[in-house]
Amino acid sequence: MDWGELADATVLFPSFSGTEDGALPDLPTERPVWTVLDPANDTGLKAQMANLQGNIACSNPGFFVRGEGVIVDATATVEAGAYLIGPCYIGPRATIRSGAYVREYSWICADAVVGHATETKHAILLPGAKAPHFNYVGDSILGKGANLGAGTKLSNLRNDGGEVHLRHGGQRIPSGLRKFGAVLGEGVATGCNSVMNPGVVLGCNSVVWPNVTVTGVHEADSLHR
Repeated sequence: MDWGELADATVLFPSFSGTEDGALPDLPTERPVWTVLDPANDTGLKAQMANLQGNIACSNPGFFVRGEGVIVDATATVEAGAYLIGPCYIGPRATIRSGAYVREYSWICADAVVGHATETKHAILLPGAKAPHFNYVGDSILGKGANLGAGTKLSNLRNDGGEVHLRHGGQRIPSGLRKFGAVLGEGVATGCNSVMNPGVVLGCNSVVWPNVTVTGVHEADSLHR
């Protein structure tokens, strides 16, 4: 598999058709998929979310809301004690559990889960993705069925604050992004307390064992232990 395929949204998210329930992000197909995370991109996540229309349509049993542009589908579940900062989007049948911290530009698609003590920021959880326990998901994309083990962190910022580079085949490829967590393809599963260093890309159905730190770009079905 060459570098182009590893960066391709259609390879990382093969079942994502753009016709699923609810509002859906438009992922780039002619550029690396992570370019949607560029705040300066006029077709990126921030720009797309600015065009969303909606309000809080579900019942409010005691969750907290701050800022403008918080959109919650009528069929979503947002438990008491969750904290939502706009703009953000919570799609059909998505679940935001008590104690979750959903920050600006979080796009939580249908049937996705953001769990207790999980923080999301400027991130996309595609339909059915799960960050269910004590996770950090910043400047990242999770594919359908991806599941983060308890305590998995997607680190999005270098200690020196410099540009994030992707590592593959002995190369260091500049991402153009100062903040870039990870792109996890469909069906990726991470073990408890694993860490994805900035700029990780994992192909579909890759597995990360508990307590492992991952760096670089890896094709489908890769195993990290």
